[in-house]
Amino acid sequence: MSRPVEGSASQPGSGPTSKPATRRGTELLMLAFAAVIMTSALVLVDANQEQELTLAIVWYGLAYLGIFLAAHLAVRRWAPYADPLILPCVALLNGLGLVMIYRIDLALAERAVQAGREFSAVAPRQVLWTVFALVLFLAVLIVISDHRTLTRYSYTCGLAGLIMLALPAALPRSLSEVNGAKVWIKLGGFSIQPGEFAKILLMIFFAAFLVSKRDLFMAAGKRVLGVELPRSRDLGPIIIAASVCLGIFVLQKDLGPALLFFGVVLVLLYVATERLIWVIVGLSMFGAGCFVAYHLFAHVRQRVANWIDPLATYDDPGGGYQISQGLFGLGTGGVAGTGLGSGRPETVPEANTDFITAGIGEELGFIGLAAVLMVYLILAMRGMRGALAVRDTFGKLLGGGLAFAIVMQVFVVVGGVTKLIPMTGITSPFLSYGGSSLLANYILVALLLRISDAARRPQPMSRPRMQAVQAPIAEAHTVMVELPGSTSGEKQDQ
Repeated sequence: MSRPVEGSASQPGSGPTSKPATRRGTELLMLAFAAVIMTSALVLVDANQEQELTLAIVWYGLAYLGIFLAAHLAVRRWAPYADPLILPCVALLNGLGLVMIYRIDLALAERAVQAGREFSAVAPRQVLWTVFALVLFLAVLIVISDHRTLTRYSYTCGLAGLIMLALPAALPRSLSEVNGAKVWIKLGGFSIQPGEFAKILLMIFFAAFLVSKRDLFMAAGKRVLGVELPRSRDLGPIIIAASVCLGIFVLQKDLGPALLFFGVVLVLLYVATERLIWVIVGLSMFGAGCFVAYHLFAHVRQRVANWIDPLATYDDPGGGYQISQGLFGLGTGGVAGTGLGSGRPETVPEANTDFITAGIGEELGFIGLAAVLMVYLILAMRGMRGALAVRDTFGKLLGGGLAFAIVMQVFVVVGGVTKLIPMTGITSPFLSYGGSSLLANYILVALLLRISDAARRPQPMSRPRMQAVQAPIAEAHTVMVELPGSTSGEKQDQ
């Protein structure tokens, strides 16, 4: 007879009582690795641009360390079982974005000096926006201790999201239009893009709605050419989503937010129902709306013309100058890039916002840009992994939608820069300069961490019910019972 192995379940009282590792040490190690990459990149930029090392490296480096050390401590305190790779991926993307913004600032400052103009650097403002984003990040982790509580406010989130989407389109151009797109709210020197927050609110609404109405979307209607179409009365949500997206597309003069929003809705529908027909119907409706908009609106035709041949519209107002310069930069970078600080990304309009990936492709080459895209992919995959592992359906849908939103946004941005799709006005998450994007995406990351924490957190063990130990019959107490048919006063001793 073999002896039981020490610590095995065969020994009495040796159950799985040990808790799983929180992996916060792994997260801290990966954050340190991201800090080393960011600091090395700053050194290269200063060495190539300034020909010396300046105090800016110390200032930006300490600010970066302080921000993400605080974020790590917050996750360790309020989401200890969260995925250990999500925050380091965000830190690396944010750090590389700050390096590129600082590098473009140096080049634009030099051009301003040569032209005798004043220049205001935006890299310090990016650090300030990151601090504000960290505050929102902490607030979400503290206030939302359980992601399932969001279902109570799903319709409120949906209404608020629609208002945020529609508000810029309803305002005068002087208060909402930038570079031809009406997606901003400008008040004095302050501006914000409410659509960035609307996408999160609408994802919460649609995830909760699909959980509560999932059976309606699972029912099949008529069968046409071997395909089971949805019932006509169940098409309401998808028609509303398509109408809202087309309205955004028309009024805001921007394809990006409409494509991002509609893509996320279709993925949520597919994940909830596992029926491909919803994706086919949705894409057909979106394609029909784009076709109509192309024939009705001149700015849509201009975007398509810039996409087909940017050199043909190179000198036209609103033409292909920007995308052409971005393509020239990507071609100059080639496979290995020109090196940080050795290219000319500042020649591309909006190089630190919409076209920051073109600057990365120029100075880090195809290898560097592919590495950045891989970091985005890892971030999204870890978010989806948490969504798959969480136990409730709402968490699965919301986590999957949030993770897919990152992938979809990167596709829209990089697709526009590389001329894969028409150019849009969406910024790269965590890389580009801009307060609205940073604030909204840090809220998104906090929700992903909360969902992954719920997925990995050990469930409390239910205490087994104590069964009453019955005494042997010989030792049982004598019980007085009432015989059937006897009066209440007649008792018999058993």
